[in-house]
Amino acid sequence: MGPLVKPGSPAVPSTNLLSPASATQGQKLLRTQSRAFMSEDGLPQPIEFFIASDAAAVVEHTKRVLYLEDDDIAHIAEGELHIHRLRTNAEMGGSTPTGRGAEQQRIIETLEIELAEIMKGKFDHFMQKEIYEQPESVVNTMRGRINFDSNKITLGGLKAYLPIIRRGRRIVFIACGTSYHSCVATRAIFEELTEIPTSVELASDFLDRKTPIFRDDVCVFLSQSGETADTILAMRYCLERGALCVGVVNTVGSTISRETHCGIHINAGPEIGVASTKAYTSQYVALIMMALQLSEDRISLTERRNEIIAGLHALPQQIAKVLNNDKALQEMARATLKVSRSLLIMGRGYQNATCLEGALKIKEISYMHSEGILAGELKHGPLALIDENMPVIIIMTRDSLYPKVQSALAQVTARKGAPIIICGDDDPAVSDGHYTSSRGTYKAIVVPSTVDCLQGILNIIPLQLLSYHLAILNGFDVDFPRNLAKSVTTE
Repeated sequence: MGPLVKPGSPAVPSTNLLSPASATQGQKLLRTQSRAFMSEDGLPQPIEFFIASDAAAVVEHTKRVLYLEDDDIAHIAEGELHIHRLRTNAEMGGSTPTGRGAEQQRIIETLEIELAEIMKGKFDHFMQKEIYEQPESVVNTMRGRINFDSNKITLGGLKAYLPIIRRGRRIVFIACGTSYHSCVATRAIFEELTEIPTSVELASDFLDRKTPIFRDDVCVFLSQSGETADTILAMRYCLERGALCVGVVNTVGSTISRETHCGIHINAGPEIGVASTKAYTSQYVALIMMALQLSEDRISLTERRNEIIAGLHALPQQIAKVLNNDKALQEMARATLKVSRSLLIMGRGYQNATCLEGALKIKEISYMHSEGILAGELKHGPLALIDENMPVIIIMTRDSLYPKVQSALAQVTARKGAPIIICGDDDPAVSDGHYTSSRGTYKAIVVPSTVDCLQGILNIIPLQLLSYHLAILNGFDVDFPRNLAKSVTTE
């Protein structure tokens, strides 16, 4: 059998485990030995097993892996691997009558990832590398799925289920953390393009409330790893109730990708840093593409769809342009935000999710209290926090809600606040890195302007870079922040 990837263990090779001597003495291949490991003359080769919690941990040693399923027990002895079941398939709800303890067969899979993808290369940290990979990762998410000449979207994983999704009574997004924020970011465009009622749920709260789910609901589950415990439990809850379950994951072969009816792989590549960066932007793009494909039969929305597809075409170059501003953001983190104990980030509409995600990144890796606030809620409490000592970032890119965010800016500046403003390069109030209003001139972070529903992808990148630089300035471990894990595999 092949090298073994076993959940919950460090990547350590076993001692030299060779095929039994009898197998190499001209005898036939044993039933328990794989034909994947044979020499040219048909004899079994010596096999070395590596046991790890993640396939990325063994890619430098082998690309052939075997994934254990829930309740599998692997037994390695005398160069042979045997897999047994802790519980019967009937107890697990399976249809095949496999008994308790019966030996199982598992497919040896070949990893697609390259060693260079999980190395830092020229970068100091994995998080920095992953932020800078975003121009390529969003291209990989779109590759083979968007024809920019004909403005056509093709998501192969959803193709057979599109009529069922279009007939659904409602769409329910279920996720945790950063994946939840990508759902919040795209909820409005789903409602606009599909005209299907759309809700967004935190997986843990969804389960706590025992939320009613019906057969004509479409439940979409987002997870970078595909192994998030709360999201998996919510998925099984929905499957039991007969809903159509759609998975949006980054990891091929993960639990969510195996157990949902259909789905989308975001193809962002391996993400090592605990704080998710490129997976967020790729999830965002994947959900936008899903909304576009669901609406392709609506002629009245053709112009809007073509505008969004043109925006997706220009996105990689615009992300690269934002990344070129890194030095100015590093200086801003050093001069303005390093000494602060708290930070408020405000926006509304499509940018509400950007505020929540930006605040989460700053909490995760720079250990600074930060809060994403919907600008429309400012007068309902948060305005009491504003004074000359409270750092505030306001996201003011030009869309239909721009005048309302200007009103929030006036409220902040009237209380002697000195906000940093994230604004578009098409804003006439911006010049030389500053935003000028009737009350004064304020520091600005200028980003390229794009379609309103895609603007959040460009606006989150300065906040990712600010959180990174704040963590570095304070001497914190960027890739592995305290108390956190990359995959949350417990409730």
